[in-house]
Amino acid sequence: MMPRLSALHTIWLMTRMRCLRQRNLLLHGLLRGLARKATRDGNGGKRSTSWILGGMVAVTMAISLLSISSNIVLNLQCHVVSSSACHHSSPDIGGAARNRIAAAELEKTPSFAAPLQHALALELGALFLVSVLLSLGNKELAQPDWDLEWLVTLPVSRSSLLWGRVVERSAANLIGILLFGAAYGMIAWYGGHGWASVPLALLAAIALLPLSAIVQTLADTGLRMALPASQLRNLQALISLLGLPLMYLVIATSMPEASSFIMDWARASPAWLMWTPPGLLLQAMQAPGSGALITSLCLFALQSIVLLWGGVILLSYQLRHGVVRSGARESARRIAVGSATQSPVRSMAQAEPHSASQQAGWLEWLLSPIQRRELRLLSRDRNFLVQTLVLPLVIVFSQLIFNGKLDSLAELGQHHAATAAIAFSIGAYVLMLSAFQTVNNEGQVLWLLYTMPQSLNDILKQKARLWAVLGLLYPLAVFAIGAYYSTAYEWSTLIPLLTALVGIPIYSILAVALGVFACNPHAVDTRNKVKPTFVYLYMLLASFYIWSITASFWWQKLIVTVLITSMALALWQKARDAMPYLLDPAAAPPARVALADGLIGATAFFILQGVAVLILADAPNQVDLRATTLGFISAGILVYVLMRLYYWRARTAGVPAILRGTRFASTLKAVLPAAALAIAAGLLDQSVIRHSAYAPMLHLKVEGNPTLQYWLLGLTVLAAPLCEEFIFRGLIFGGLRRTLTPLLSALVSAAIFAVVHPPLSMLPVFVLGLCTAWAYQRSQTLLAPMLVHALYNAAVVTALLLG
Repeated sequence: MMPRLSALHTIWLMTRMRCLRQRNLLLHGLLRGLARKATRDGNGGKRSTSWILGGMVAVTMAISLLSISSNIVLNLQCHVVSSSACHHSSPDIGGAARNRIAAAELEKTPSFAAPLQHALALELGALFLVSVLLSLGNKELAQPDWDLEWLVTLPVSRSSLLWGRVVERSAANLIGILLFGAAYGMIAWYGGHGWASVPLALLAAIALLPLSAIVQTLADTGLRMALPASQLRNLQALISLLGLPLMYLVIATSMPEASSFIMDWARASPAWLMWTPPGLLLQAMQAPGSGALITSLCLFALQSIVLLWGGVILLSYQLRHGVVRSGARESARRIAVGSATQSPVRSMAQAEPHSASQQAGWLEWLLSPIQRRELRLLSRDRNFLVQTLVLPLVIVFSQLIFNGKLDSLAELGQHHAATAAIAFSIGAYVLMLSAFQTVNNEGQVLWLLYTMPQSLNDILKQKARLWAVLGLLYPLAVFAIGAYYSTAYEWSTLIPLLTALVGIPIYSILAVALGVFACNPHAVDTRNKVKPTFVYLYMLLASFYIWSITASFWWQKLIVTVLITSMALALWQKARDAMPYLLDPAAAPPARVALADGLIGATAFFILQGVAVLILADAPNQVDLRATTLGFISAGILVYVLMRLYYWRARTAGVPAILRGTRFASTLKAVLPAAALAIAAGLLDQSVIRHSAYAPMLHLKVEGNPTLQYWLLGLTVLAAPLCEEFIFRGLIFGGLRRTLTPLLSALVSAAIFAVVHPPLSMLPVFVLGLCTAWAYQRSQTLLAPMLVHALYNAAVVTALLLG
């Protein structure tokens, strides 16, 4: 017979098991990209760089939490402390200036004012509830398997088991450590504790985690004992909805323009909150002497002991009849018994008028079988339904209301750019919570998609189109509300609205493609099947597009739209290459030139060019043509060498050639007509601009200086064709040809080429991009587009110098 474990040994084993599991998951996510898995069947082993993205996201989140916590303290100082200087300052000085005033005041005072302490106690109490709701809102509550059902089989007493569960959940609550650590760290920092704030914040977070764990354990144990699995899934969706507005309520107090009722709540914070566990820790950090410090800590310890002990007693009462009561298996038996007792005649009578053909109706004509299946799954899974259709509304409108951006629906008709941003935000959240999960939602039956008569690429395309249509419903509803309340209609107001509508299909493609990389079909735990770093990347790209919607100039919207579209195509191309290997943990697709390579190369080229120009310039504010030309050439050579080295090591197929296999006769046949058309477009554009208000912008600052003119010709006629054609025609156009037709590839690559040039030259440069792509397609070498580019630049620059 197995000996009975002691209480301390039980707690240690359970905590160690949970911490080891967390460590293994963390190390697996960080280190799996450092080693290539064994190759098989001639395929390259998989190598992931997601650990780099994960590290960047983790650092960004930590900095964001610290920044928000700092702004909460300073903003509350300005709003709730009537004697503060920033409380009476003009709003026109800006939030940053007011925060500096508040920070200077807090440095001079030994402790916070009473209103500020009460408001911070309210914030800490709300953070405590957020930590509990976020822990309850994860997918553990909705899982049919409950680990407590096998933990009770261990040779330990029930009270030891429950204490171990509380301790292990406390040790593994990383969200609580981040939330409480950032909040108490900033409170201690502005309280004058200096760098001692770091250990103090960590100790405060560790002290509160057991209380959060006991509340979470009481809630999920009671719910599992009382509700069947189907209702638990619905409840989990509701809890996730409740946690978000509360979290945005906390974040709203960090905004200088937060809604007035938020600050009214902060000013009306009751004093008794200081005697709750979070408030007592606040009192300890603000204690004027050792006596007050000891008193606060003793009261906190007493409250924690009473609450934890009482919680364990209540847990024991909940489990007095065992751990299996209304679990998934028992609820399934009840459903099976109920369905067995139902009359088969009645069942057939009920089902007969709703046959499959009658239910489908017009949907069969509009939607493919894959799309109808996706809608059927959405209607059956209430958790997914709420997550897709309700959660985006809660997220967006919570942010707007709590941050003071939206007081009534009538404002949607007054600020059209803001209305477009709101509409796109809701649609982007819908896609993040639906299209992003397309592959992950298949679960353990993902392999069935490989048995269908269609390729996985075609199946995901159909799903992306479906989610794009569903994602457009909310933006169209927001636009309808804005049109109802709008009093003035102008053509200029349609630009942000159209930009938002165009963005939804683009981000549907982006979400499905990122979902392929974020999916981990080999994960045993369903909560780890989606890599969160790709979720944050999607949100970052969505915020970039929201900025373009509210941008003032049309060319800013155009540039962002073209760049995001090209990124969506690049990610879809990479995802299409990876689709046949999703279920194979070792095999990877063969290396080929892709659109993503061109985008990475272009980004690296522009960054290296800027760095090189700053190094070569005489001073940062004295950048001349010599430094620009040399920086351009050095960046182009470095990018070319690095890309060719990467392709050589990866044995990449389809690498563009400059001279290899060149036939000069066919090259000239491709160069001459393409150069003639491009030069005609460039000179026509110059002629139109000379007769417009933009004519002064055509004057070059090199007239009368032959040295500068030589540097200009060297930059435009030699450096630009050599460097840019390798990236934009060799990599971007060449990568696009793998996915699109030559015509579409030429249009997209020309658009990308045009948006990296000044707005006045976008149109002729777009024509140049088409001509060089045609020349490259005809000659299959980069010499032809380089010659076309050189001739175009020579003609245009000569016309500018002579004009």
